[in-house]
Amino acid sequence: MPKAYVFTQYGGPETEALVDQDRPSPGPGELLVAVRAAGVNPVDSKQRTGYQRPGQQPRAVPAVFGNEAAGVVEEVGEGVTGFAVGDEVFGNPVAGAFAEYVLLPVAVTAHKPAGVSFTDAAALPVAAATAYDGIRQLDLPAGSTLLVTGAGGGVGVSAIQIARADGLNVIGVASAGKKDLVESLGAVHVPSGPDFADGVRAVAPDGVDAVYDVVGGEVLEAAAELVADRTKLITAGGKDIVARLGGSPVARARTAAVLDQVARLVADGRLDPLVTQTFPLERAGEALRTVEEGHTRGKVVIEVAI
Repeated sequence: MPKAYVFTQYGGPETEALVDQDRPSPGPGELLVAVRAAGVNPVDSKQRTGYQRPGQQPRAVPAVFGNEAAGVVEEVGEGVTGFAVGDEVFGNPVAGAFAEYVLLPVAVTAHKPAGVSFTDAAALPVAAATAYDGIRQLDLPAGSTLLVTGAGGGVGVSAIQIARADGLNVIGVASAGKKDLVESLGAVHVPSGPDFADGVRAVAPDGVDAVYDVVGGEVLEAAAELVADRTKLITAGGKDIVARLGGSPVARARTAAVLDQVARLVADGRLDPLVTQTFPLERAGEALRTVEEGHTRGKVVIEVAI
C-alpha cells in the first residue's frame, strides 16, 4: 500500500508515524498525483500541535504532513480541464503532501516547466509564492530599498531574489552564519540580534522604503521603526501585531496563476528556491526536525522514490 507520513494525534514528535494509506480518489476539480517531492515548512510542525489558519477547520487525525507537492498526474477528477494523465504538476494539496499519492485541487495547481526539477517545484507553492505575493503587494518602484528579515529562510531567499529581479536594493537580516548566502543573492547582509536595527541604520541612514518581515515579534517591532510609510510594512510572521504597527499581513493570492508566475521565474533563471537539504520519505521526521529548529538555509524537501 502507498505510504504517508502522518501525525496520529495533536502533540509533539512522538505522534508522528510512517503509515500505509489507501490510494485516494480525486473528486470534482481534483487531480490524483504520484508525488515526486514535497516541500517542508515551519507551518507543518505547527499544524501537528493544533495550529490552524483563521477560518480553517481543525484537521482530523491521523493527518498527513505537508503543504506543497510536485509530481505526475495519475488520475483526473470530474470537470477538470487543462490537465491530463502524465502531466508534471505542482501545487498545494487537499490534505497533506508527505505521501506517495496526494490530491491537488486544480485551483492551486500549475504545470511544472520542463526545465524545473520536481525538487525545486515542490519548494515553490508555500515559501516562494508567499515571497512573490508580498513583493507584488509592496509594489515598489525600481531603485527602492527593501528590508527583509529572516532573509536566510525559504521565504526570505525568494523575496530577495524576486525583489532584485524587480530592480530593488535589498538589505537582508539573518544570522552571521548566513552572511555568504544573503550576499550571494545580491543583498546587503545585516546580522540578526537585538541590535540589528542599528546595523540597518548604518547601511541605510535615511531608513528603508519598505519592510518584508518573516519573523514577527520583537524583530517586527524594531523593523517597523525603520520605515516611515507604515503601509509599506508587511509580515508573514507577525500577523497578530502588525495592524497595531500600521502595517498589514502578506495578502496571499493562493492561485494557480501565481504558481505559474513563480515557476516562470525559476525557469528563466531569475529565482532559485535554494533547496539545500533533501530527505527520503522514510526520513520525513528528520526533515521536520531540521526545519522546526529554525536554523535552515534555504529550503528542505522530501523526495519520494519512484
